[in-house]
Amino acid sequence: MTDTISFPNLGITLNHVGKSFQILGIDIAYYGIVIGIAIVCGIFLAMAVAKRTKQDPDFYFDLAMIAVATSLIGARIYYVIFSWDLYKDNVWGIFDFRSGGLAIYGGVIAGVLTTYLVAKWKKKNFLLVADTACTGLILGQVIGRWGNFFNREAFGDYTNNLLAMRLPLDAVRQGEVTEKMMEHLQIIDGVEYIQVHPTFLYESLWNLGVLVFLLWYTKRKKFDGEVFLLYLMGYGLGRMWIEGLRTDQLLFPKFGFPVSQILAGLMVLASLTIILVKRIKGKKQKRAGGTNESKRNTETEN
Repeated sequence: MTDTISFPNLGITLNHVGKSFQILGIDIAYYGIVIGIAIVCGIFLAMAVAKRTKQDPDFYFDLAMIAVATSLIGARIYYVIFSWDLYKDNVWGIFDFRSGGLAIYGGVIAGVLTTYLVAKWKKKNFLLVADTACTGLILGQVIGRWGNFFNREAFGDYTNNLLAMRLPLDAVRQGEVTEKMMEHLQIIDGVEYIQVHPTFLYESLWNLGVLVFLLWYTKRKKFDGEVFLLYLMGYGLGRMWIEGLRTDQLLFPKFGFPVSQILAGLMVLASLTIILVKRIKGKKQKRAGGTNESKRNTETEN
């Protein structure tokens, strides 16, 4: 297999990008290393935000130790459910994490549920915890997407835009290769290449923008839970259009609808609705409070 990855319109060529390396005869996947780095960085950011907002950072470290495990399991279960054809004849393949196959939405769902249960157990304000934890989560997503780069996955159809990525045909899963890619197949020094949207890169950059906004907004929020809702909305907006470009979409069985795109849309609508309702309710309460205060002042004067 050829291990070259290039971005021809940027003039960038990486000649030796392996999927793994060996230590004492054991294959170590770069995908796993990237995910590990993403987890560690996400934990430390959440702890830093907790300290900045006068919370206990150690609580977030303890939470992470539980949530990381449940999120990985959730991400795998989600992927396997909507990719069952890949595993129905090889059930043991479900436990092969080194080959990739993690769906971030499954991880988010499991992580949120775990956070809720732990917050209740420790008698913490779940919405405040969610506001803090989501900053670490989105940083993990920014970094974690680069695992897809090493695995040559999570890409879109053919493009010749500025960020177009060129991959050897024999390095990708053939089920993710489209007719349009084959129509623009390039042969360089006897090697067949396809040129695609690097959707992993799009999502990483989009999430970085969401992260910067969330960190800026943390001390400006109007109510507990707003930062978390903005995370869901911001991430969902990006995922809606990026998912539409990908050729490895997880689809609802029999219906053929892209699961992540539909879930992202619902997430955006739900988050926006809750934020608007909370904002309107808050303004009404503020006006009512101001009216009551004026009445009290008038009564005092009388």
